[in-house]
Formats: sequence, C-alpha cells, structure tokens
Amino acid sequence: MKVALLFVGFGHVARRFVQLLEESRSALQDLSIEPVVVGIVTQRHGGVFDEAGLDAIRAAEIRAKGGAFGPASVPSALEWISRLRSQGAEARVVLETTTLDIRSGEPAISHVRAGFAAGAHVITANKGPVAFAYRALRDEAAGAGVSFRFEGAVMDGLPIFNLVRETLPATTIRGFRGVVNSTTNYILSALEQGEPFDAALARMQEAGVAEADPSLDLDGWDAAAKAAALANVMLGAELTPHGVAREGVTRDAGSRAIAARASGKRLKLVASGSGRGRDTVAKVELMELDAGDPLAILDGQANALEIDTWPLGRIVVTQRDGGLEKTAYALLNDLIGIAARHAAPARRIRG
Repeated sequence: MKVALLFVGFGHVARRFVQLLEESRSALQDLSIEPVVVGIVTQRHGGVFDEAGLDAIRAAEIRAKGGAFGPASVPSALEWISRLRSQGAEARVVLETTTLDIRSGEPAISHVRAGFAAGAHVITANKGPVAFAYRALRDEAAGAGVSFRFEGAVMDGLPIFNLVRETLPATTIRGFRGVVNSTTNYILSALEQGEPFDAALARMQEAGVAEADPSLDLDGWDAAAKAAALANVMLGAELTPHGVAREGVTRDAGSRAIAARASGKRLKLVASGSGRGRDTVAKVELMELDAGDPLAILDGQANALEIDTWPLGRIVVTQRDGGLEKTAYALLNDLIGIAARHAAPARRIRG
C-alpha cells in the first residue's frame, strides 16, 4: 500500500521519524506499507512538494544544518494540505508535528481539520489538538471517514491511547496519574544529586528534548496539556490546559529534591486526573512520593502512567529510557495502525 505523507512542521521529532522510516523499511515492506514523503511545510523555513516523492533524508539533513526549503509560509500550510486531495496514493496522511501553542492549540487544530477536509488521515505529535479540541476533532474525523491518531502527544512512544482503545474493552477508567514530562524529571533527578539546574536543563536542550525556550516544560504547561489530553480521551472531559491546576519546576526545587531523597522519598512532577465528564479534575503538582511508589523509581528521562481501572485495578506503564526515537516510534505506530484500518475493508471483501 502506497501511503503519501505530508509533514506540517519539520523539527527534531519529524526528522527522527524520517530516519526511523528508513530504518524500518524492511518491517514496513513485510506489512505491505510503502510510505512516500510528498511534502514538507514549515512556518519559518519554507516548504517543498513533489507528488512523485521527496528525498526526505536529504531534507532532514538540510534542516539539521540550518538550511531552508524556500520562502517561509508560501504557500500556507493549509494550501499545502489541500494538495493531498489530488494525490494518487492509496492512503494520504498529514503528520502534524508543529510546536504547542499553549494559548489555544492553534494553528495545529486548523492543520488537523484541513487534513480531514482533504480526505487525509491525520497523525499529530502536538498536544494542542487533543488538549483543546479532542471531542470535536474525533467526531469530525469519524464524519470524514478518516483516522485521527495522536499517540506521540503524550508519553513519547508508549502506546497509552492504543492500550485503552484496543486492549481494555468494557473497562471503566476512573483516573490516572503519572510523570509525563521528560525534561522536568531529568532536572529533578539531577537536582537531588546536587547538580546545577542550568547544567541539567542545557543537557536536555542539547538532546533536542527541551526547546530553546523551555518555559512550557519548566512552568508545567507541557504536563498540563498532557493531563488535559489524557482526561479528554480517557475520562470524557472537555478540559483545556487552562483548566488544569498547575505547578512547575523552578531553580529553588533543588533543596526540596535533596531533602526528599534524604528522607527516603523522591520529588516528582505528577500529572493526575479523576472523575468523569464535566466533573473531571486534573492537576500538575510537585509531590514527595514514597520510595515504593512506581512513579518514584523514575530517573532521568523516564516516564510512567498509572491508570486506575475497573475491574482490572491499577495498571502502570513505564518507559525507562527517553529519546527522540521514542516519540518518532509513536508516529510509526500510528502510521501502521492507519494502514491496517485502510486495508481492512479490502481484506473483509476478499474474505
């Protein structure tokens, strides 16, 4: 199956995904999936489109070296997405990997809607669409007969949403709590060892995990957006990040982290949610956790989410190692899921 891919945004995650596609080529061939990158559009570095397919690896190298593809935003991202309607591939996918705008989730939400309008499936690693407009976008995707996937928006590559959607039928999700921001967890782990705040942050920026402006991580907004996304999908809430009580990690957290460790505890930034629908409450807070807590064992860039279910009780999913390839894998996971869904009607007809 030929799958035409259009990237909206081409930062660290998107470029790592391009490499992962090449690394996974044999596995994708075994699944009869032939991904073809036909377009890349960015906000500040222009774009490029070729229906026959682009050299995406070369494009990633150009951007990694600071190069551009042409005049910025000419044409606009929405116009580029609309071109997918005439693309001749068996399936068309928009990969929305722009950065989060914490004010409203735009323009990512508009990019997603433009993808639906072009008859394309949409994969996003941006938390904005799910954190600000999940229910509406879910319904619009269903109406257009396309998929809306967002596994990379929370917990890097861990299949949290797939876990609930595909493997926990007939369960009730009563709540969740987790360490969901890699940057702040890395910093807190470093602070409790007496390392300087700025040095720990710099390492996360060098690794491409934290942005040049890390305020979304440090001020708790990234975790709040993830909490809103989890609450909207799992608890039927209609929250935005602005409805999530929020605490961040500041330079004075070091003494508190050291004191917690000395007393046998760990200081962690925990996102949580409970309730149902309009009664859902979500928050992000610094908490001193007992050493035996499954969230307390997390070091460095590790993440974990505990889901409180009925009748299975509490389920904990942990990712001990962070990195760009984990989020890139989430995009690959979503792509494979879309291809499987797209091929399903044909299999049913043959069967």
